[in-house]
Amino acid sequence: MTDRSTLGSKFLPEIRRARIDRLNIYEVSDSELQLLERGSPESLFLNFAIFLLSSAISLLAALLTTNIESTRVFNVFVIVTVVGFIAGMFLLALWRWYTRSRSTIFEQIRQRMPPEGVPADAQEVIDVSPSGPEVGA
Repeated sequence: MTDRSTLGSKFLPEIRRARIDRLNIYEVSDSELQLLERGSPESLFLNFAIFLLSSAISLLAALLTTNIESTRVFNVFVIVTVVGFIAGMFLLALWRWYTRSRSTIFEQIRQRMPPEGVPADAQEVIDVSPSGPEVGA
């Protein structure tokens, strides 16, 4: 009769595990977590800035290369071009500001980790000797 453990192991997949040499764990405050949970609006800012600036450049090229005889149409082109440039530059500045503030938060979190080889708290150094772990100062 066939042993159940060998029969069951034939159908189970082989599991391989790659060992992690070192794992860094960072502590995050509530305010930092809220900022990270909120998500990033900077991609929207950049997309709309590119759209508005591209449209404004196209309208500026149309204004410079064609003769618009209607004053009303000319005024609409000029107003839309100026508003496009102003709004596009504003959104571009917002995108840059949000990108820098987010990377500043990440950098602050990363700086909490002590440098390589320096214990996190110089008061508590754990010495692992052959006799077993001992806590020393």
